Amino acid sequence: MNSDFLVDDFDTVDQPSVPLDEKVRQVFGDLAIDKRRLPMSQLQKRGVPAYVGEWVLDTIVPGDGPLSQADAEKVQKWANRYIPGPGDANLIKNRLLDGELVKVLTPIQVDVELTRRRQERVAKMSLLGLSDAFISDGLVQRYPDLLNQGMWGVVEIANTQEGVAINSFKPMQATVNLSMYKDARRQFTLAEWRALLLTSMGYSPAAFTEEEQTLLLCRLLPLVQKNMHMMELAPKGTGKSYIYENISPRVRLLSGGNVSPAVLFVNNMTGQWGLLARFAVVVLDEVQTLKFEKPQEIVGGLKGFLANGRLTRGGLHETASDCGLVLLANITLDNQQRPIMEPLVRELPEFLQETAFLDRIRALIPGWRLRKLSGECFAHGVGLKSDFFGDALLEMRNDLELDQWCARRIHLTGAKVYKRNEDAVQSIASGLMKIMFPHSEVSETEFEFYCVRPARLLRQGIWSQLQNLDGEYRQYEAEIRCEITPD
Repeated sequence: MNSDFLVDDFDTVDQPSVPLDEKVRQVFGDLAIDKRRLPMSQLQKRGVPAYVGEWVLDTIVPGDGPLSQADAEKVQKWANRYIPGPGDANLIKNRLLDGELVKVLTPIQVDVELTRRRQERVAKMSLLGLSDAFISDGLVQRYPDLLNQGMWGVVEIANTQEGVAINSFKPMQATVNLSMYKDARRQFTLAEWRALLLTSMGYSPAAFTEEEQTLLLCRLLPLVQKNMHMMELAPKGTGKSYIYENISPRVRLLSGGNVSPAVLFVNNMTGQWGLLARFAVVVLDEVQTLKFEKPQEIVGGLKGFLANGRLTRGGLHETASDCGLVLLANITLDNQQRPIMEPLVRELPEFLQETAFLDRIRALIPGWRLRKLSGECFAHGVGLKSDFFGDALLEMRNDLELDQWCARRIHLTGAKVYKRNEDAVQSIASGLMKIMFPHSEVSETEFEFYCVRPARLLRQGIWSQLQNLDGEYRQYEAEIRCEITPD
């Protein structure tokens, strides 16, 4: 692994000359929020992700600036009434049994049952311990995401003779106008835009060096780029999972518990598709602590999926998916804050060290180069609301013109070019374009400096592991080099 990874590569970024808060409010209006409001509300202590918590704040106590004591108390009163705690499921069921109409804020997932005995749609509300509530066809047709990754919202439920039924559902929804988002980018300098992105992610830009800022922004790559499969290795406390927990309901984080082929791919008994088919991004957090059932079947299925975006299991079911897979793992550092073990992947579960699997991972983020998060690292300015921000990034996935543009312009050089390296560099560079230059306006210098160079270095992280582990890869040059051709 190159020990000079990204060092001094980004210290030429100009800092914003004026505070951004006023400009962000002027450009984005009510899509912006003071990021201090959510921590002051204490909503996340109730297990509510940021994209839901900020929606609650905007609904209950809209306004600018930090949350006042009166507003905080109003939010807590609302939360006490409508957000169920981990031990409230039986209390809510008891209220339903007594004939009450109950309103709660909860995620809902709709499954379709197609068996000889049962053919209907059923709603699952895991926070309430309810797995077969009745939901009308009209609600499912109006909100099709209920059938995929599910949706958060305020639901009114009642007990009937046939069981629990959903009377009404008010989802939290952001309206994304991608043209507006791209046009808004034109009103910010690159330094201002990077600062806005970081603040929207929940970080304070001033707390991080330019290199650290870029590494943080690279965590957004799976959102803007289809089939962007990444790995981040870092010590504990660097916030590897923070953004994925709070950015979008279309991102699913698995932390702890069992991971089986049925969970990831498809349940062959029921035909229900797994997480990789239903979500835009699936994150396996702290992979050393996850319990993998049938690990050889999992890695075999993943190799096929990572290579061609096809999901199958035993040949019984097959579908395409553009989901991105992210692996997060803790590694041990020495007293110089450098990884102790080489190759780095030696601390992963053994079946994930297979080079044929690692080769299909496009990028390695060196999270050990990030500082451990402290109070000063979290945002205290105005950023984009998490639900809008996440949806805007995910919409950028469909900008295939940027993918094609980068593929035409970036080419690896050397006596013998490895095709997967070239594909990965092109894809990562395109993703960085979508993050920092969504309006497609970039100079040659900016394109090389902010997109191509970090793309090459992120792929180099994977390539160095492959070279270290398997002599087969040493027939190619150890260093990835590339050139940019005129369009």
